[in-house]
Amino acid sequence: MYRMLKKITLGLVGLVLLAAFGIAPPASAGSVPESDEPIKLAINEWTGQHITTRIAGELLKKMGYNVEYVTAGYYPQLVAIRDNEVTATLEIWSSNIGEHYAKAMASGKVEELGELGLVPVETWFYNSYAKEKCPGLPDWKALKDCAKVLGSAETFPKGRFLDYPADWGTSNVKRIKALGLPYTSVPAGSEGALVAEIKGAEARKAPLVTMFWEPHWLHAVVDLKVVKLPPYQAGCYDDAKVGINPNDTYDCDWERGYIKKMAWKGMKDKWPAAYKFLKAYTLRNADQIPMMNAIDQEGKDITTVVNEWINKNDARWKPWVEAAKM
Repeated sequence: MYRMLKKITLGLVGLVLLAAFGIAPPASAGSVPESDEPIKLAINEWTGQHITTRIAGELLKKMGYNVEYVTAGYYPQLVAIRDNEVTATLEIWSSNIGEHYAKAMASGKVEELGELGLVPVETWFYNSYAKEKCPGLPDWKALKDCAKVLGSAETFPKGRFLDYPADWGTSNVKRIKALGLPYTSVPAGSEGALVAEIKGAEARKAPLVTMFWEPHWLHAVVDLKVVKLPPYQAGCYDDAKVGINPNDTYDCDWERGYIKKMAWKGMKDKWPAAYKFLKAYTLRNADQIPMMNAIDQEGKDITTVVNEWINKNDARWKPWVEAAKM
């Protein structure tokens, strides 16, 4: 009993001394939240990222954390994370982050939290009416014999390929040429125009082959399938010897990328359970796409949509929370 009392007394004295000198004791397992300071999550410029971030943020709140959503530009946020002005960002696309990601990692002040789980697909798609007219799809070679039935008055006898807006890049012009396809690239005027034309073709039951991407809310209302282009190989954009056409470049599919999470390096020490939770946190295309549609097209409030997902998917997120607190 004496030894036990002595240990308790010494422990209390130690805590008093730590408090007197302004030194916080290290966070122990199960002491969640470890700090009342806010975890600041970056909010970027698109709906899907808002969904990803708010699901994570609301679950952190359930764990007892103080969470702030901070509006942050996609590129500037990586500087903000290095400077601890933002704690974490949860949807970084390799296809459009460029050198900013490498610079952030080279600083030594940030840490990857792993892949989010969304699968980014940026490539050629076709609708169900194109499949009816060109039954050899999804094989890209079937497009060679279907050009006339997939054409329009402006492209006949060539097929019509609905492309990205011209200021997004024109690599599909090179890709069509390299693959020897009798098609004309017709760029959309904007993202809105691209989406409107895809929806219009669906309403008219008209066949369409187009450049598009996933995840996007449009996949919740239009059945788009991926054209199986020759697989991407490193160098096929630059070296004619790489790929199926020895005389041309871009004779391959678009390169598949990744979507990752990133945090300020000090997060794992300041909020260890929250850090472990964000590392475990994942979201799938099938989760995000209907939520994007509900918000962007059906006009539902994002808080309502996010909470509905949380309420219906406790079997998904509860193991992440429980493991993070251990």
